[in-house]
Amino acid sequence: MTPIKPEITFEEFLKVDIRIGTIIEVCEFKKARNPAYQLKIDFGSLGIKNSSAQITDLYSLKNLHGKQVIAVINFPKKQIANFFSDCLVLGIYNSKKQVVLLKSSNSDIKNGEQVS
Repeated sequence: MTPIKPEITFEEFLKVDIRIGTIIEVCEFKKARNPAYQLKIDFGSLGIKNSSAQITDLYSLKNLHGKQVIAVINFPKKQIANFFSDCLVLGIYNSKKQVVLLKSSNSDIKNGEQVS
């Protein structure tokens, strides 16, 4: 088990902007060092953001399209090969070290809604 990270204040936590979005486009990221997908995610009035996600073990291109995800949207852009990632899709490693996406809910939530 991973140890607990250093304590932060509630004010520090409030700086993290976590939102719900829907994957509208997904393709293989052939230039990534590790197997990954390039995602385009619709965050409603906040616009469409790109993300690189190493989620190829458990998710296919087909079953990701239209899936709602939870992502941090206020990190600086990160360049990965020739691609700029605007947000970080959230997941957790399972016992086989595969990334499992966090579930937003059993019902659709409006894109761009903030996690609180």
